[in-house]
Amino acid sequence: MYRFTLPRDLYHGKGALEALKNFQGKKAIVCIGGGSMKRFGFLDRAVSYLEEAGMEVKVFEGIEPDPSVETVMKGAEVMQEFEPDWIVAMGGGSPIDAAKAMWIKYEYPYVTFEDMCKVFGLPKLRTKAHFCAISSTSGTATEVTAFSIITDYSKGIKYPIADFEITPDVAIVDPDLAETMPKKLVAHTGMDAITHAVEAYVSTANCDYTDPLALHAIKMIQNDLVDSYNGDIAKRDSMHNAQCLAGMAFSNALLGIVHSMAHKTGAAFADYGAHIIHGAANAMYLPKVIAFNAKDETAAKRYGVISDFMNLGGESLDEKITLLIDYLRKMNDDLNIPHCIKNYGADSYPTEQGFVPEDVFLERLPEIAKNALGDACTGSNPRQPSQEEMEKLLKACYYDTEVDF
Repeated sequence: MYRFTLPRDLYHGKGALEALKNFQGKKAIVCIGGGSMKRFGFLDRAVSYLEEAGMEVKVFEGIEPDPSVETVMKGAEVMQEFEPDWIVAMGGGSPIDAAKAMWIKYEYPYVTFEDMCKVFGLPKLRTKAHFCAISSTSGTATEVTAFSIITDYSKGIKYPIADFEITPDVAIVDPDLAETMPKKLVAHTGMDAITHAVEAYVSTANCDYTDPLALHAIKMIQNDLVDSYNGDIAKRDSMHNAQCLAGMAFSNALLGIVHSMAHKTGAAFADYGAHIIHGAANAMYLPKVIAFNAKDETAAKRYGVISDFMNLGGESLDEKITLLIDYLRKMNDDLNIPHCIKNYGADSYPTEQGFVPEDVFLERLPEIAKNALGDACTGSNPRQPSQEEMEKLLKACYYDTEVDF
């Protein structure tokens, strides 16, 4: 028996934010990040709609990019004092992910962060509150997924929380919010979205319900991402739908080692002044992982289907996979994303010498590889790497070398 879970309601299209007017409850807490939702007036609109619905509203703001365990605990304390029956998370993946983890701690105050990280091991939620997610970026799709990513800065590791219980009750996918994204964010979130779709399609948990979502998302992203990056607002609106479809796919089909590696390298070099931004990490690692996974016969055939669906050409299966890898690398070039960690600048742009020193990378490599193998996304990857293979794969992602193992 398998399970396919999505939000109970998904409101989409321009003006979808108004759906908040029809919510029923007494108190709502709105969780936001660094200020863009305030700057562009969306927070005021959301609060106004919730008040129109008859609710008392409190705002919890300042959730950082790559939200920390400490922020989660702080937000949960505020929720325990305010006692909302609606949690409304608004913004990019970070505030929504943080609010999901806060929700768990709010409903079960004695649950530890370690307890939260037990894959599909959460207790029943919705004993105190329902959850609404409103996405402002076109990539993470956390508004429709059973996942949350929280960073333990003391360990320099991003941990995925995975459980259908944290799938939001309501998702609002209003492209008006995404039109405000800066160009770099369009690039990174877009490559995050295509990675979601590709990994979902080749995952060992793929099924007839997830495959159409993944393939259609890939086709939309192929058609829309680069133009969206270059300022086409209609394509940016379309990308907001595409990333959501990719999220529906991966929330149910799960992911693979592109995400495992991105989770475990993202904050691993924070002491050198920067993070490897999640979407950029996915963009760099995806071509390498495709080459690695394609040694598995079933995965290779599925990559061939993706290549055909994108009309990339090629006669043999090997040609089709090569063309898919080449296409993704060209997308990185078009979006000004580097091909490897060695050339990843602290500002995320390509540079001759990135912010991660070679000797530091090699020193930390065994531990990063070990952590990536233990990541929640590794189990559904079509080819299970050994410790040695994971280290070799990460080296290929550092140096941009061929994957022939």
